[in-house]
Amino acid sequence: MKVLSLNGSPRKNWNTDTLLQKALEGAKSVGAQTEAIHLYDLNFKGCTSCFACKRKNSKFVGHCAMKDDLTAVLEKVQQSNVLLLGSPIYFGNVTGLMRSFLERLLFSNLSYNEGHRSVFPGKLSSGFIYTMNVPKEYIQQVNYEALFQQNKTVLQLLNGTSEFMIAADTYQFEDYSKYEASMFDVKHKSQVKAEQFPIDCQNAFDLGVRLSSL
Repeated sequence: MKVLSLNGSPRKNWNTDTLLQKALEGAKSVGAQTEAIHLYDLNFKGCTSCFACKRKNSKFVGHCAMKDDLTAVLEKVQQSNVLLLGSPIYFGNVTGLMRSFLERLLFSNLSYNEGHRSVFPGKLSSGFIYTMNVPKEYIQQVNYEALFQQNKTVLQLLNGTSEFMIAADTYQFEDYSKYEASMFDVKHKSQVKAEQFPIDCQNAFDLGVRLSSL
């Protein structure tokens, strides 16, 4: 069992990355081989609509034709059994680099032929970890659930099960006193970090176990 995680946050060892690490620990606990990649360490673009992956008799069917730092990562995805994704929510969506990665992975595996939804040759299960500064009740107010469900649906193009988890009301700064952020209750944020984030970490661990045991 090979498990690959992709951190779509620009921050290492913070909320999103920590939860991905916990998910990988869960995968390792059931014997999986794991690897972690940080998208912000790479230099790449989103899909450029070259349509090389859609040409008849193309060698790029199911593979993005663009050559950059993401090329080797996409090949590793093809060779994995489980894909773990993590991204903070920026202005109502995943980060730009995570979105660019999803474009490159999913469009090349999307079939334009009738009766065929996917050309992905294998079976890849996926788990998406979303982190956000807003409280859980805000998620319903702005219908973030629609985004999460949409990503879950498109990731099923990879022929495996897909699920997601949410960590809300996260602790954003090491020291809130250094920032113009008076709208936040630091005591409340600290309490969530102390009480809820450990639960989120356990949920991420369980996610890694669950997907790696399929």
